[in-house]
Amino acid sequence: MQIKKEDVVRELKKCTDPEIGINLVDLGLIYNIEIDDKNNVTVTMTMTSPMCPVTSIILADVQLRLEKIEGVGQIKINLVWDPMWSPDMISQEAKLNMQGGS
Repeated sequence: MQIKKEDVVRELKKCTDPEIGINLVDLGLIYNIEIDDKNNVTVTMTMTSPMCPVTSIILADVQLRLEKIEGVGQIKINLVWDPMWSPDMISQEAKLNMQGGS
């Protein structure tokens, strides 16, 4: 069975930045998801800052969550700094939640 991008996104939405409390997808940290015909998954992502003190925790959480996808092959996480993350990358829904709106 071929894994779908939606399967990966669903698991990544369970990963939250412990300092901000927003999931990685809505935070805008996930730049790209690739799935090959052998269900190997490559995630290209960033952190809010190159000095992020919880980088290793977040990367480990991403790895563990993706390993839970049935039929997943190898997992590769590319941590990049270009483009640099900015608050403009936060989803509109997450921005509303941060402001206490709905």
